[in-house]
Amino acid sequence: MKRKRRILSFVMAMLLLFALAPAEGLVPVAQAVTQGEIDQLKSDAKELASETSSLKSQLADLKNQRSSALKRKQLLDQQISLTVKAIENTEKQISGFETLLAQTEYELDENRKQEERQYAVFCERARVMEEAGTTSYWAVLFKAENFSDLLSRLSDVQEVMDYDQSVLDGLRQLRAQIESKQEEQEDLKAQSEEAKAQLEVQKADLEQQHAEAEALYKEIQANVAEYEAELAEMNAERDRIQAEIVEKSNELARQMAMTTTKGGYIWPETVSRRITSPQGARNTGIKGASTNHKGVDIGGVGTTTNVLATKAGVVITSALHRSYGNYVVIMHGEGNTTLYAHMSSRSVKEGDTVTQGQVIGITGSTGVSSGPHLHYEITEGGVRVNPLDYLPGWIKAW
Repeated sequence: MKRKRRILSFVMAMLLLFALAPAEGLVPVAQAVTQGEIDQLKSDAKELASETSSLKSQLADLKNQRSSALKRKQLLDQQISLTVKAIENTEKQISGFETLLAQTEYELDENRKQEERQYAVFCERARVMEEAGTTSYWAVLFKAENFSDLLSRLSDVQEVMDYDQSVLDGLRQLRAQIESKQEEQEDLKAQSEEAKAQLEVQKADLEQQHAEAEALYKEIQANVAEYEAELAEMNAERDRIQAEIVEKSNELARQMAMTTTKGGYIWPETVSRRITSPQGARNTGIKGASTNHKGVDIGGVGTTTNVLATKAGVVITSALHRSYGNYVVIMHGEGNTTLYAHMSSRSVKEGDTVTQGQVIGITGSTGVSSGPHLHYEITEGGVRVNPLDYLPGWIKAW
């Protein structure tokens, strides 16, 4: 009976062998990206979507209440920041899918090659045995006079049969791996396409939010008297912030025993040298807004430019302010700080140590801003100094 079962197993294996399409196969590769990491990104995206939905409700309530445009602008700035983060999250997901797809394609290719090699070895072995006239499966199957004769012949090729059966088992396993990888590949492709579609929606949302922010700014300009007191309060807040920055930077520098060296700054971004508003007296177009500019405005940066730390140091502030919008302050030593304002998003938090040239955010038009630009300030010895004294090659555009 054992021999019968082995014969039936062999025949079934042979049928499976001929059903296998010669293909190609897999050498395991260490994955740089895992599905778990992408799942975490998806979880983060859900949280961002929930926060965005809450802000939309608040914005709708404010519209119905006809409340201050400045308050609506602040909430819209928060929404813009969340949308930028959501876009970054989705882009990371897409990058992860592309990496996994490339890995899966490589593994499939290696699997198919391995399957093809094993199939070729098996076929060549059977052909050589047959041509040499030695006992083979072909002799067993096609030369036996009857079933009893076939059973007696099996004992002569038992050892060979065991080896070839293991080859067939290996081929079956390879085929299962290939089919599993193909299913995984299709699933990854579907998830990637879904993420790409979501990215387009998010980009459209961001464009609409920027347009709404611009419209709100124009509304503020058209109703200066209504917002004059609030704008004046914002300027007072800026002065309070500056005093806190000096106090905080001095205390932290003493704690860290940091020495201060004057100068040594690089440009806070890489795409523009256009200064649209210098330090000092200026006409803002908004009555009550700052007419004594504390820093410089760099235009021509749009809403997608990386903002860079102009000098190594420690982040002492990373926040959303109704006047500065998204802003970051970096301490470089006692009384020595730089400030970057009106960004779409921030990528550093308070307490982070940053290197010169490190990305700390993305340019934008959050806070009281007439359009995309980067507001940049330098403080040395606890006093604001003119950034243009430290930024070579700047272009006058005011």
